[in-house]
Amino acid sequence: MPAVETSNDGSSLNVDEAGPGTGGAGRQPALTGCPWHDVNEMLQAAGLRPTRQRMALGWLLFGKGARHLTAEMLYEEATHAKVPVSLATVYNTLNQLTDAGLLRQVSVDGTKTYFDTNVSAHHHFYLENNHELIDIPDPNLVLQKMPEVPEGYEISRVDMVVRLRKKR
Repeated sequence: MPAVETSNDGSSLNVDEAGPGTGGAGRQPALTGCPWHDVNEMLQAAGLRPTRQRMALGWLLFGKGARHLTAEMLYEEATHAKVPVSLATVYNTLNQLTDAGLLRQVSVDGTKTYFDTNVSAHHHFYLENNHELIDIPDPNLVLQKMPEVPEGYEISRVDMVVRLRKKR
């Protein structure tokens, strides 16, 4: 659940999101810098069994730092790395890692979903020409006004995607 701050007049909001692992088992992984060991620790800390396929996909995902990937992009990387997985397994694993708080889903256009290895509070630029998602470096973006939330609901997260295109 994010912390939502309003100004004194109630007009602006600063949205901060929950950190990594909020959906998982709750223990902090003991990371060493060795990608294979760290993926194993991350999976176990999140309450996921470190199967061969999860380990291999996790190594591809987390072994290269903060990244934004679609399921198809990860499947292509796995194929090139000779990791024997189906596209369905890639989707299932990405969804399990997201549910465990190790990844964050970012939807663009309602048709394309990226998985972000950086689960900290941040927003994104979407480069339309390249179909690329990149982090916005300023974590203090402020929304001027949020809509009224229907009764029985609460804000779980606000994702801001700023679409960019090359100047003409």
